[in-house]
Amino acid sequence: MSYIVKAHHYKNKEQLFEGPLDLLLDLIEKEKLDITDIALAQVADQFIAYLEDSKEDITPGYLSSFILVAGKLILIKSKAILPMLELEKEEEEDIEELKLRLREYQKFKEISKEIRKLAERKEMFFSRQRYSGVKKVFCPPEKITIQDLKCAFESVLDKLPEIKILPKGSIKEVVSIKDRINHIQNSLLQRIEITFRDLTVGSKDRVEIVITFLAMLELVRKNIVVIEQVEMFGDISIKKFEN
Repeated sequence: MSYIVKAHHYKNKEQLFEGPLDLLLDLIEKEKLDITDIALAQVADQFIAYLEDSKEDITPGYLSSFILVAGKLILIKSKAILPMLELEKEEEEDIEELKLRLREYQKFKEISKEIRKLAERKEMFFSRQRYSGVKKVFCPPEKITIQDLKCAFESVLDKLPEIKILPKGSIKEVVSIKDRINHIQNSLLQRIEITFRDLTVGSKDRVEIVITFLAMLELVRKNIVVIEQVEMFGDISIKKFEN
């Protein structure tokens, strides 16, 4: 999308810019400068003046990109005026990035001029009717052999990524503490007292036993059940908590 940037430099016409890089490159080319720190510092005031004169004509979204570039130009000019000023590493990288983007934009702009010339000559454009009825034929290079085709095909196959067959796996069903709490409470609805051994009969692995133990401790913490262990390493009995 394009937008118009007005400036006092153009008294009788409006200059159309594609963005802040387009404006900045235009200023540098008018001064016949290379894209360097010195050149950017030299055109910084002109860039900011353009921005001041045109801020009412630029939408807020585009204005933010202009302000971002203006901030970097002010930083470059500050460094030029105060050689002793030390910039942060991030600031130095921002300046280098701006110069790189500007050089790349310059290349694209030059290429676009050549593309425009080709488009105006219309030498590469053909209507679909031109190919109507034309048969599709295979036109290999001259003196090509079957061995050449075989080598080319093998070369393509070698570049294809290797298909790796991943080992099959299954997701284990995970028992949550909440599930085990519900199981303990339901068991106590049917019996006055149960043991920890009763709760862990049929457990699939140690993880399920540990989760059951944690669920029991959580019920004790909430004063829902009381537990008792008569002897060391003996079975644990679980009862409802009685007020």
